[in-house]
Amino acid sequence: MADFPPVPLTLEGSSLLHQFFRFDWKAWRATPRADRDRIAADAVQALKALEHGEKSDASAQTALFSQLGHKGDLILMHFRDSVEALNQVELDLAQTGLYDFLELRHSYVSVVELGLYESSRKTYEAAGTLEQHSPEWNAEVAATLKRQADAMTPRLYPAIPDAKYLCFYPMDRKRDEQVNWYTTPFAERQRMMHEHGMIGRRYGDVVRQIISGSIGYDDWEWGVDLFSEDPVTFKKLIYEMRFDQVSAVYALFGQFFIGVRLPIDRLESWLAGKLIS
Repeated sequence: MADFPPVPLTLEGSSLLHQFFRFDWKAWRATPRADRDRIAADAVQALKALEHGEKSDASAQTALFSQLGHKGDLILMHFRDSVEALNQVELDLAQTGLYDFLELRHSYVSVVELGLYESSRKTYEAAGTLEQHSPEWNAEVAATLKRQADAMTPRLYPAIPDAKYLCFYPMDRKRDEQVNWYTTPFAERQRMMHEHGMIGRRYGDVVRQIISGSIGYDDWEWGVDLFSEDPVTFKKLIYEMRFDQVSAVYALFGQFFIGVRLPIDRLESWLAGKLIS
C-alpha cells in the first residue's frame, strides 16, 4: 500500500445546512396577539414551502426540531442540491416576520459524504498499472466512482428520517505531533475504520446516521447526525464508540446538540408554549 495515494476516495451528495436559533420569548410575549397569530401563520407557510423545496431539486428537504438546553431553542436542518440553494434558504427565512425573533447562535455547512476506505484499495489496485494522477488513471478512478455513486444514490441524497429525536455533533481527526491520523498508513486507517463501522452497524435497527464532510466548508472536518426514537440510544452508541481505537486515539469532538422533532404544522403550538410531539 505504500505506493497507493494516502487519500481515501469519497462520494458527495446533498449540500447540508444546520441552523441553531435562540428565540426571543420576551419580545414575542410583548407582541400583540393578532400580530403573533399572523407572524406564526406566515412562518408555517414559509417553512412548509421550504420543507420540500423546489420541484427541480429532488433532494430538497427542511426539518424543524425543538432544541434542548442553553445552546438554543430551535434547530433547522436543510438538504439541498447546491450551496447556492442553501444560501437562498437563508435569504428566504430572513424575509419572514418570525426571523425578527430569532437569533442565529450557531450554524454548520457540510455535504453528505460516503468515505470509501474499503473500496478505495480495490479501486487503486485496479488502476495500479497506470501512472498515478495521469489522465488515464484519473479516468479509471472517475469511472469507478460514477458507478458507485449511481449505486449509492439513496445514501448520498438521503431522506431526513422521521425519528423523534436528533443528535448532531461535529468532529475532527487528530493531527498533532504525537498522534496524527493523516500520517497513519492507509492500511491501518482502513482497518480501524472497518472496526469503527462495525459498532455502528450493531445499532443500525435503532439509529439512523448521516455523515457529512465539512473540510473546507466549516471549522470541523465532519458533521454527524443521529436519529432515533429513544435519545438514550445516542448515549449508548457514542459511549461504546469511545472505546474504539478510532475515537479513543484519533478523534476530537465539538459541541453536541439535541432536539425533538417539531412538525412544521405544530409550530404555532410551540410558539404558545406547548410541545406536542
